[in-house]
Amino acid sequence: MPEHTITEHIEGAGHAGWKRSLVKTITWRTIGTLDTIIITRFVTGSWLAGAAVGGTELFTKMFLYYFHERGWAAFDWGLEDVDVDVDAIVKAGPVH
Repeated sequence: MPEHTITEHIEGAGHAGWKRSLVKTITWRTIGTLDTIIITRFVTGSWLAGAAVGGTELFTKMFLYYFHERGWAAFDWGLEDVDVDVDAIVKAGPVH
């Protein structure tokens, strides 16, 4: 039997789900907000100002990043398709 290879985008390969996007959003904003608080403290000399600026941008930038991430997850641009050996996938069975 000849090998069946096809070139196509494999669903789930390269596209992030909403849970992954949400976790990435939270972890990145934690890092970014701490950075903002520290920079604001050095610029103003005030931890209170750092907390005020950091606390505000925590929510605005988290919102913006999440929707930016979901927008990118909807497109194939920049993802490379792979050659798929359909017979090998069928023989291997489902992945859990």
